Amino acid sequence: MLVQRSSTMARTMAASRRSLLAQAPRRLQSTEAAPATATATSSYTSILVDTVGKNKDVSLITLNRPKALNALNSNLFHELNAAMAAIDADTSIGAIVLTGSERAFAAGADIKEMKDKQFADVYRDQFLGHWSKMNSVRKPIIGAVSGYALGGGCELAMMCDILLASSNAVFGQPEINLGVIAGSGGTQRLTKAIGKSRSMEINLTGRNFSAKEASDWGLVSRVVSDVHQETVDEAVKVAEKIASKGRLSVQAAKEAINAAYELPLSAGLTFERRLFHMLFATADQKEGMGAFAEKRKANFTHR
Repeated sequence: MLVQRSSTMARTMAASRRSLLAQAPRRLQSTEAAPATATATSSYTSILVDTVGKNKDVSLITLNRPKALNALNSNLFHELNAAMAAIDADTSIGAIVLTGSERAFAAGADIKEMKDKQFADVYRDQFLGHWSKMNSVRKPIIGAVSGYALGGGCELAMMCDILLASSNAVFGQPEINLGVIAGSGGTQRLTKAIGKSRSMEINLTGRNFSAKEASDWGLVSRVVSDVHQETVDEAVKVAEKIASKGRLSVQAAKEAINAAYELPLSAGLTFERRLFHMLFATADQKEGMGAFAEKRKANFTHR
């Protein structure tokens, strides 16, 4: 067991080291080719992509199927994966905000699309497998949730690194009412976020829970406002603040925190320390510590 754990930890650290030292970001693979630029909104039919913030260093992705309450179908997720890949490869962007509408972040997966599928189809084609590509995005993703975030919408929200909610946000995993269970993190991420007993209740009864409950349980960072746009604006402010930091250290911090879910404490502490040590090979470490010593603002170059 110790040999296997050490081997796993070594592979994880090696992969992270290669990621940190790479000079050019690699494009995420997708079943659909990404547009040439992340802001080419005309290429999309189910999402909107804008570059926002004072320094134009934040990408804002808005789910845009209003008639279907932003129900998640294959086309929407292929577009989302393509946009995320393009943004992840864009060195001018430091963080991403993902949101929906005031009425619905995403009211769930598109049931009409999946109701007639057979086991052989979904198993052979790894149905919903492409939803997990968002997990490979290295830039921080801030979710701004208003209205319904149910089923796949709740799972999509939990794929974000930071969640801010409006007071009208409603979360839930109601798949049990359809004769199935959550298929993209509803039993896994939710359990890690709010604990076994609460996750059991949510998944087995299908009951929804409020923004306040989500905040009290630690699923969201905080409830921002009664107004959707104010929640989005706050998410953009958080993204701008992150984008102002050294990009390599931000990426390392995200990797280290995500590793905490996968590694035992001793291995996680070693992994964290290795990332910390590796950052001493960057120009941003020299600039950041030098600026602190000289009592001036750091000018990070993301190298």
